Amino acid sequence: MKPKLNLRQIESFYAVMRTGTVVGAAQLMNVTQPAVSRAIGLLEIRVGYKLFERRGRKLVATPEGDALYREIEPVYGSLDRIAQLAEDIRHQRAGALRIATLPSVSQSLLPRAIARFLSTRPKVSVYVQSLPSRQIADLVATRQFDIGLIELPLSRPAISIEPLDPTPAMAVIPVDHRLAAKRHVSIRDLAGERMILLSQHSFLRHQIDDAFSKYGVSADAILETPHSLVACGLVAAGAGITLVSRWAAEAFSTADVVVRPVREELTSRSAIIFPYPGARLLLAEAFAEDLREEIRKSKRR
Repeated sequence: MKPKLNLRQIESFYAVMRTGTVVGAAQLMNVTQPAVSRAIGLLEIRVGYKLFERRGRKLVATPEGDALYREIEPVYGSLDRIAQLAEDIRHQRAGALRIATLPSVSQSLLPRAIARFLSTRPKVSVYVQSLPSRQIADLVATRQFDIGLIELPLSRPAISIEPLDPTPAMAVIPVDHRLAAKRHVSIRDLAGERMILLSQHSFLRHQIDDAFSKYGVSADAILETPHSLVACGLVAAGAGITLVSRWAAEAFSTADVVVRPVREELTSRSAIIFPYPGARLLLAEAFAEDLREEIRKSKRR
């Protein structure tokens, strides 16, 4: 019949093999020396052969003991690696983070924040998906993603919303346009211009429409799109002018366009969201702080 072994006996054997003495094994396991000796004695009775020979104060494995250790060592080596991984996760040095984000920040603010986050966490992996706000909220609420970056206003159960500071709108203008020479652009400057506007559901678009109405400006809206990056791409192609958030605009500051501040107070509003209720992933909270710090750093530039 196969001998019935228990984990404490195997652990004691493994500890003695690693340290070479009962004293060392007891210290490694944080138990008494008699407890280790008793476990080794019971293990030898169960397996039916000697595992160690005593040479002075040291225990030397018998050939059978060496053979048993070779089988046990990979298992305990894996446990050691798991213990180290658990410690790394505890201190946010390892693990995986799933981020769902707005397309408008996916080429500027977000890459900088992720680079900051990973610079001190070489064992952490990150998965990023770019989606509309409502889909982001659904995925975070169902814990398919750990953290999301959405446009406000938005309301949905099962998420916690932490608003970020409003982001100013910028004018993105073809480099050869007459307005490209101006340091700032006003709404009145856009009268009669060919405009590429964000679609009606955008909070920024509502502000733009209100500003046009307030100043009696009639713009030639040639195209609408829900995607800020698409709007900027059309400007780069020479199709017209657009007004988008700073994060979307700065990704397109190329030889084909110029980015200019808008004199009027037009802002986009965004927020970080987490699953709710329940504990948040520590890595997600750490990333949120790096994102906020990157925003603060950008304001100082």
